[in-house]
Amino acid sequence: MDVTGVEEWVADLEAAGELTPDAVSAIVDVHDDRGHQAIEAVGESRVKQYRDFTVVVGHDDEYIVEDGGCTCADSEYNLDPEDPDQLCWHAIAVRIAEAIDAVDEHDMWYSEVREFL
Repeated sequence: MDVTGVEEWVADLEAAGELTPDAVSAIVDVHDDRGHQAIEAVGESRVKQYRDFTVVVGHDDEYIVEDGGCTCADSEYNLDPEDPDQLCWHAIAVRIAEAIDAVDEHDMWYSEVREFL
């Protein structure tokens, strides 16, 4: 079975435990601008884990990432769901943050937090 570009850089990140220059290059090689946005989001602690969802705080809204999919328009309209390397930057950010243990954990329900936004 062939390893996808995403599986490759996730494995590299998990092995390193941090965002290395080689991992950054691999992410950007596979995802281009989406990779840059994802790396920036992780660096700014915008990947949040609640009891019910993982959420990525974007520039205009917050997006729920679940089972590798995302609620954003990019994911819905622009990406090929059959291509495992085509991910929106929110889904890429979650994979990066999980691989290097950089998820901002919140012991509350997102549905409760969302009411205040």
